[in-house]
Amino acid sequence: MHNQDPNSQALTQKQSRLIGKVLSPAVGLWLRSQVEQVEHLQVKIEGGDRQILSGCIPGVSITAKGAVYQGLHLGEIQLTGTGIRINIGQVIKGKPLRLLEPIPVAGELKLPEADLNASLQAPLLANALIEFLLPLLQTNDPAPQPAAYRLLNSRMALDSGQLTISAQLVSAAGNPTPFVLRSGLQLASSHELQFVRTHLQTSQPLPAANLDGFILDLGPEVDIQELSLSPGLLTCRGRIMVIPLEES
Repeated sequence: MHNQDPNSQALTQKQSRLIGKVLSPAVGLWLRSQVEQVEHLQVKIEGGDRQILSGCIPGVSITAKGAVYQGLHLGEIQLTGTGIRINIGQVIKGKPLRLLEPIPVAGELKLPEADLNASLQAPLLANALIEFLLPLLQTNDPAPQPAAYRLLNSRMALDSGQLTISAQLVSAAGNPTPFVLRSGLQLASSHELQFVRTHLQTSQPLPAANLDGFILDLGPEVDIQELSLSPGLLTCRGRIMVIPLEES
């Protein structure tokens, strides 16, 4: 057996230092650029120098706390991604990291009540709730538009298999309609959440309608495998396909 050439060994060590010095910060910077804020972010890159320098990261493990994405407060997240193609040549030259292909990311999301309450201010959740409520509540507008309404003093509480939302639905004219919504939440499909065992309380008379069945579509890139509600906590496990942004 021949001893490893000292120059080759030094080159390998230099490459390892280069990956640790350049790639890890570049991945962390890219992740931070995707969210509005994050309190804690830990990134672990897996794979050998030869694979990574060819532009493929075999695996990345990510732990984040306090992340906010599109107004959604994401609590505690643990994610793993594999087979990630990046522009490594440009990254080494100091350019921003860019994904070259869609990547599947698997993980677990834990959302406490406090984060869900903060997320109720985000358009994704607030608009979905308004669209659900408008057909049920009597308004002076013969053709109410969801965009003309907003939620005020919204509050969500979690229990075993059930969530409770209390708020005021405020019209464009400033007229508030208080309500309390209690419902279970289950998977209608791998990317759709469905309200079940739904009860709505309000000062207005309600139509004799079946409130069950309202669906929130999270998009085809989402693949939820498990969803559970427990006192004070929502837990979700699944996968999401991260699509690279087009260069402008």
